[in-house]
Amino acid sequence: MKNQNWIRAEGFGESDCPVFFKKIFIKSKLKRATVLASAVGIYELYINGKKASDAYFAPGWTSYHNRIQYQSYDVAELLREGENEISIIAAPGWAVGYLGRGNTNHMFFDHISVTAAITVEYVDGNLDRYVTDKSWRVGSGEIVCSEFYHGEQQILGKPLELKGFAVEDTAPDTTLIPDEGCPVKEQERVTAVKLIITPKGERVIDFGQNLAGFTEIRIKGTKGDRVVISHAEVLDRKGNFYTKNLELARNVNVYVLSGEEDILKPHFSFQGYRYIRLDEYPFDEVDLSAFTSVAIYSEMQRTGDFICGNAKLNKLYGNTLWGQRSNFIDIPTDCPQRDERTGWTGDVQVFCRTSAINYDVDRFMRKWLRDVIIEQRSDGAVTSVVPGVSNRGERISTAWGDVCTVAPWELYLAYGDEDILRECFPMMVKWVNYMRKQGEEEYLWLGGDHYGDWLASDAILCPEVREGATQTDLIASAFFAYSTSILIKVGKILGEDMREYEDLYDNIKKTFRKFFIKDGLPTLYPKYDAFSTTRPVKGLTQTAITLVLRFGLYDGEEERQGLVDKLVSMIEENGGKMSSGFVGTPHILHALSENGRVDKAYDLLLCEENPSWLFSVNHGATTIWEHWDSIGDDGRFWNDNKNSFNHYAYGSVFDWVFGCALGINVSPKGAGYRKIIITPHPDKRLGFAAGSILTRQGRLRVRWTYEGDRIRYEIRIPKGTEATVRLDDGISRVCTTGNYCFEIEV
Repeated sequence: MKNQNWIRAEGFGESDCPVFFKKIFIKSKLKRATVLASAVGIYELYINGKKASDAYFAPGWTSYHNRIQYQSYDVAELLREGENEISIIAAPGWAVGYLGRGNTNHMFFDHISVTAAITVEYVDGNLDRYVTDKSWRVGSGEIVCSEFYHGEQQILGKPLELKGFAVEDTAPDTTLIPDEGCPVKEQERVTAVKLIITPKGERVIDFGQNLAGFTEIRIKGTKGDRVVISHAEVLDRKGNFYTKNLELARNVNVYVLSGEEDILKPHFSFQGYRYIRLDEYPFDEVDLSAFTSVAIYSEMQRTGDFICGNAKLNKLYGNTLWGQRSNFIDIPTDCPQRDERTGWTGDVQVFCRTSAINYDVDRFMRKWLRDVIIEQRSDGAVTSVVPGVSNRGERISTAWGDVCTVAPWELYLAYGDEDILRECFPMMVKWVNYMRKQGEEEYLWLGGDHYGDWLASDAILCPEVREGATQTDLIASAFFAYSTSILIKVGKILGEDMREYEDLYDNIKKTFRKFFIKDGLPTLYPKYDAFSTTRPVKGLTQTAITLVLRFGLYDGEEERQGLVDKLVSMIEENGGKMSSGFVGTPHILHALSENGRVDKAYDLLLCEENPSWLFSVNHGATTIWEHWDSIGDDGRFWNDNKNSFNHYAYGSVFDWVFGCALGINVSPKGAGYRKIIITPHPDKRLGFAAGSILTRQGRLRVRWTYEGDRIRYEIRIPKGTEATVRLDDGISRVCTTGNYCFEIEV
C-alpha cells in the first residue's frame, strides 16, 4: 500500500469511535472494485452500510512501531451505479487504547487515524481512485465508545451526528505491510444453560462454557431502555458473581435500545467469560433463548482430535481446545479476561507443539514470530511479551525467550517448511549468543531476573512466591543447552557450518555437569539464586531432574537410571503428585516415558488430587486454569486477584498424549509428517484411545483398544508418509499409505 493518505478526527474522547465517510459516484458497469485500508487503532469498513468483511479487529496486532498490516477488500458486489457511501468506523484497539497490566492507554500512539484507497475499474477500461483526505467527513454513530478491557457502549438507532471534516494526519512512523495473519472471526455459538438468582439477588446467566468472545442478545424493547451486562469466569464459593480476578478490566457492555428489533453485540471489544450479570435489563422475565455466547478466535483449520475411554481425560482435551481458541486471537496470549491479554512468550513456548496438533497454526504463528524477530534486542535478548508492552513483560527470562528457538523448530516438524527455519535462524543465533554472555561463565547462564518454574507447587509454603523452588540458574543453563542443541539441528538442515556451536554445546554440558550435578543428581550452584531471600531454593526438585533428563544433560546409563529412580521416588514422596510449574510440567511426562516409566507418567496424567490436570476437571473447569488450584477443594480461590481460569500452558500435556499414549512422533528427517515413528503405549485405565492429525499429507489416525487378553491397533497412514511402527511385540514395521490392523497379546 503505497502513497497512503492518513486522516484523523478531532473533538473525540480517548475511547470514542469516530466514523469517517465519503460519498463516491459509480458511473457505469464495474469490472472490479478494491479497497485497501488500515488504521492506527482497529477499524471496520462499510460500503452502503454493509460491512465489507466478517473479520474483527483489523488491522490486527503487530509490532506497531515497526509494521502495521493493511487489508484488501473486493467490494464490487457492494457498490451500485450512482451514489455510494464508503465509511470506516474506528476504535482505539491495541494501538491506542488501554493495554497491559496497570491499564495504560496510548501505549503505542496517542490518537486514532485511518487510511484507505478505493480503486474502481469499469468494464470500459476507465479507472477512478479515491483516497482518504480532508474531503472525508467525520461523525459519531451508534458505537459511542469501546475498549478491549472495559467493554463497549452503543446507542442503537442513533443517527450519525456530524462533527465536521477529517484532518489530514502525518503518516505514523512505521511500515504498512500486507496482512500476514489469520482473521479473527465468529466461531462457535453457545446457548444459555440457565438463569441463576445469586444469594445477592443478582440475575446471572450461565452459558456453561468459559470462552473468549461476546454475548449476542436479540431483543425488542422501548426506545431508550438500557441493557447493561457484566462478565465473569466463575461464581464465588457463595454462588455470587465474581470479578476480582479481572483486576482493572471492567468488561461491561452497555446498550441503549432503538425500540425496534435489536441485535446487541460489541464490534471492537471482547470478553473472557462464562457468566453474564444483567446489571440493567428492561424485563422482569428473562428469555434465555435471546442470549447466545459467541466464541471468537483467529481463523484456523482444526487438525487434531482425540477420544479415549476415560471421560475426564476427554473433558481435559476439550478444555485444552477451548483454552487455545480463547488465546489465539490474532496473537498467542496468556489469558482473555483480565487487564492483560498479551503475547507472553513462555506460554506459547510450552504449548506450541500441542497447538500445531490441534489446529493448523502455521500462518498464525509465522506472523507472530516475525514480531519476535523484529523486537529482539540488538544484544540478542528476547523480552517476555511480544509485541512489546512497556508496562508488562520486559524481563529477559529463560524458557520465555527460548520461544525463538523452540517455536520455529516445532513449526518445522509439524509442517516441514524450511523457510520458517531460514527466517528465524539469525534470531536463534543471536539468542544463543546472548545466553553465552550472561554471568561469569561463558557456558552457563548465571544470574538474571527469571520467572523460574513459574507457579510450581514446591514453594507452596510461601504463597506469594511464584517462581517455584528450582534454582533459576539451573533452569537457565539447561535451556541454554536445549536452545543450542536446536540451533545446531536447524543450522545443519540449512547447510550451515555448526562446528562452533557443537563445541559450545559440549562445553555447556560439561560445565553444567561440573556445577549442577553432584553424585549423579542436581545440586545447587552456590552463588546468585542459591542465596535468594525472597523464596526457598532447592537444588533437587522434580523440575531439576526432569530438565536434566529431557535435555540429555546426564552422563551414561547408570546416571540416567539414577535420575529416573529419584524422580519417581520424589513423586511418590509427594503423594504420587507433581510439584512442577510452567517449566517442568510440559516435560515431566516425557522425562518419565522416554526413560522406561510410562506407568508413572500415566499415574500423573490420571491423578485427580491437587496438583494435577484432572483436579480442575473435577471442579467444573471448562478451560485450562492458570494455577493448579485456581479453585481449591474448599471452594476458595488461589488468589483473589491474579487468578485466570483460561490459560492454555498446562494444556501442553496433550503433546505427550499424542506422542506417547497414541505414539505419534515426527522424525526430523521427515518433517511435516513425511516420516513418522508410531510407538503407542496403551494403558488399561483408558480402555481405548483414538486420535488423528490432519497433516500436510492427509489424515493420520491411530487407535488402540483392549479386547480381552489382546490389544488391537488400527493405524491409517496418509499418502506420502512413511511410518515406522513399533509395538510391544518387539517387531519394527515400515508402513506406507494405507490402513493397518495389528493385534498383540497383553
